[in-house]
Amino acid sequence: MSRQIYLDNAATTPLIPEVIDAITEFMKEDFGNPSSTHAFGRKTKNTIENCRRSVANHFGAKPSEIIFTSGATEANNIIIGHCIKNLGVKRIITCEMEHKAVLDTVKNMAKAHNITVDYIDVCQKGNAQLTHLEELLNQTEKGKTLVSLMMVNNEVGNILDGKATAKICNQHNALFHSDTVQFVAHDHVNFREWGIDFATCSAHKFHGPKGIGFLYAAKEATIAPLLHGGSQERGFRPGTENTIGIVGLSKALDVAMSNLEKDVAHMKQLKHYFIEQLNTYFSNQYKVNGDVNKGLCTILSIGFSREIANELLLFSLDLKGIAASGGSACNSGSNQGSHVLRAIPVDDKPFIPVRFSFSKLNTKEEIDYCIGVLQELLKKPE
Repeated sequence: MSRQIYLDNAATTPLIPEVIDAITEFMKEDFGNPSSTHAFGRKTKNTIENCRRSVANHFGAKPSEIIFTSGATEANNIIIGHCIKNLGVKRIITCEMEHKAVLDTVKNMAKAHNITVDYIDVCQKGNAQLTHLEELLNQTEKGKTLVSLMMVNNEVGNILDGKATAKICNQHNALFHSDTVQFVAHDHVNFREWGIDFATCSAHKFHGPKGIGFLYAAKEATIAPLLHGGSQERGFRPGTENTIGIVGLSKALDVAMSNLEKDVAHMKQLKHYFIEQLNTYFSNQYKVNGDVNKGLCTILSIGFSREIANELLLFSLDLKGIAASGGSACNSGSNQGSHVLRAIPVDDKPFIPVRFSFSKLNTKEEIDYCIGVLQELLKKPE
């Protein structure tokens, strides 16, 4: 294997030097338990609260509205469970294209608490149909409703109109929760101004460490903990805080937001260039999964015709040093295929899906190498 090209950044991103330096420096200087009242603990606690303020400022939130968690999966569980158990939610509206961290949580909690679940329609490009959302919300007899829709789909990259969705929810007195894992640090969002009630995030999607994330709750005083056993995070998330992770998350977010426009422009160029090259060499033998005109710059989901590709394509790319995926990394051990792609109404022509996802660290030369490998691997129809 001569080269290693990483094009699976929607699964996770590598740590950047600034984050490594911030974490390393913190580990050298601070080790106190932030719950301790002596100087060692107070210093660490102060660091956490400074990070909380910094994170909140990026989203127009109050520091008290940010709760650090182990990541978005835990945060989604906390929010959905809280809405059902403590806020009187009797119905959840979501989409079959959501991440399993939402779909499975909704499914299990709805069954346990006898909650109605409705799924909004998607178009052939995979966009959630907000007109259908309004129709469902007009069914007021179903009781208090939580709407849970991700800001960016993690497999095809489609961007939800978050402002419009929040407005619709607010007009119908519904709560709005959004998994913003793929969106945060790749675009601007003001949770308060947009009218979002709950949001979740994971640091490892924007060059921060794994095992750390946060939830945003506009009415933080009402959040009930999923776990019990401690008063950390104002009692909302017990357990000694992941101080190293919090420092890394905050630094990664600071770096991402300070370079947002430049980095997004770079990734857009890579994505557009990739599509141009696909058009040149495989014009009639591939399709874009999702809506290329409403997609995030980091994600490009491609379906290659079975006339030129087979199920070993991902394995073959890996042997050539190219890391890509067939969809969500969370489902990589499943043989059921992508639930996201199954949820999109498509034609009958079979395709082999590959998700290429970019970061600011990728280069045009890496795209050229990937296209060259695809030319080797994909057989032209005779």
